[in-house]
Amino acid sequence: MSTKHPKGLYLLFVTEMWERFSYYGMRAIFTLYLIQALLFNKDLASNIYGSYTGFVYLTPLIGGYIADRYWGNRRSIFVGGVMMSIGQFLLFLSATFFREQSIAISFLIAGLTMLILGNGFFKPNISSMVGQLYKEEQTGMKDSAFTIFYMGINIGAFFSPLICGTLGDTGNPEDFRWGFLAACIGMIIGTSILISFQDKYLVTPEGQPIGMKPEIKKEETETKKEKKADIERILFFILGEIALLVVFLRLGSDIIGAGIFSACISVPIFVITDKTLTSSERKHIWVIYIIAFFVIFFWAAFEQAGASLTYFAEEQTNRNLFGWMMPTSYFQSFNAIFIVIMAPMFSKLWFWLKTKNWEPSSPMKQAFGLLFLAIGYLVIAIGTNNLDPSVRVSIFWLTSLYFLQTVGELCLSPIGLSMVNKLSPVRFASLLMGVWFLSTSAANKFAGTLSSLYPEFNEHMELVGAKYLLGFQIDSLSSFFMIFAIMSGLASLFMFLLCNKLEKMIEE
Repeated sequence: MSTKHPKGLYLLFVTEMWERFSYYGMRAIFTLYLIQALLFNKDLASNIYGSYTGFVYLTPLIGGYIADRYWGNRRSIFVGGVMMSIGQFLLFLSATFFREQSIAISFLIAGLTMLILGNGFFKPNISSMVGQLYKEEQTGMKDSAFTIFYMGINIGAFFSPLICGTLGDTGNPEDFRWGFLAACIGMIIGTSILISFQDKYLVTPEGQPIGMKPEIKKEETETKKEKKADIERILFFILGEIALLVVFLRLGSDIIGAGIFSACISVPIFVITDKTLTSSERKHIWVIYIIAFFVIFFWAAFEQAGASLTYFAEEQTNRNLFGWMMPTSYFQSFNAIFIVIMAPMFSKLWFWLKTKNWEPSSPMKQAFGLLFLAIGYLVIAIGTNNLDPSVRVSIFWLTSLYFLQTVGELCLSPIGLSMVNKLSPVRFASLLMGVWFLSTSAANKFAGTLSSLYPEFNEHMELVGAKYLLGFQIDSLSSFFMIFAIMSGLASLFMFLLCNKLEKMIEE
């Protein structure tokens, strides 16, 4: 059996690299644009950021479902790429007319909407196609493939803040538009490359094309009784979603948060109650659900990069390097460059541990990922303890956090993508990838809510407005960062306790 990866992997690698260039380039300057050009306050900017990134990871459910049932992966990715290109161009127009706030906000809303919908068609389908390039028994090759694919994501994430940040984060609000335009061009390049080479390289080991429009076989056609049962299940799902929506609204969530959090409960229930699932398939799906729940706490802390950690870099980090003032947006490249450097090391590490029969299971790796994240936030909480708001700290503290976050991410994220691909029934591959991203959706919305707790100080360095979490006042940077250290630390502990049970479920 060949140990070489198919060329289709590298086509998907390049396509995803440019898509992530577009996404992370926009993200690097997004909250800065809201604060410096549109003059929004940090609370509003954080909640907009959380709602946008939450919706970005919610719509893959729709895109995954449409691809599995109607369009196929290729058509869905093309539509998504076109929509995201349009969305980035609308943000360019928003930043062009930023002085006319009503016009700018209209373009902003339209642009974010196109990005959200486009990502829904693009994200789950390109990820699920990676696994289709290999034979079912090539599990080791799939793990390696997802690590390589993940490097593509992070090469794009590395260059984009440098390019979009250099063009847009200049201190002049007029220049934000050039950062958004660069993100638009990146998206166009990625989509064009995929369309040009997909027929040649996106094939199975046997040479059959992948990602085509799904075909319904005669034996798979539903009887009237089965169709009626499906309609009843869909109606039950809709009623359940409405009921959960009302509950979350009553609990004080905004409409966007209520929609995301209710979907995180109702959609997994809808999938797991499908009568065509076997007992083994259900157990495997439950493993995906359980791990996805704990992953929420990882990404809620990790995604502070686009909001609260951006504020910290802008206001309280010494960015003066040998007389050069580094743009705030450049910090968003740190995580990506660490991944590009360390991903090959981790790939070799897992292989070496496997030869010694010491390799941790997928759930164990993800528990370690949460642990490293907790340590990272503990480090920066210590570094900012008793910090005067007027003092700027060394770049070392933020760099240390991003390094430890990256170690955690390499233990958790590519392993999670590979695990979902291996455990998902083929007929639900894209939909369950969408469910996996649904946990990221909830995490991003949660991240925006937590970021709004970031303490603010006036010109006299006095705390502005009391902010509380579970009755505890967040009155310093140290107490703010401890939220994430405690949250991810507890999630890590519970994951370690559940590892043996999850491993047994995976083997069944």
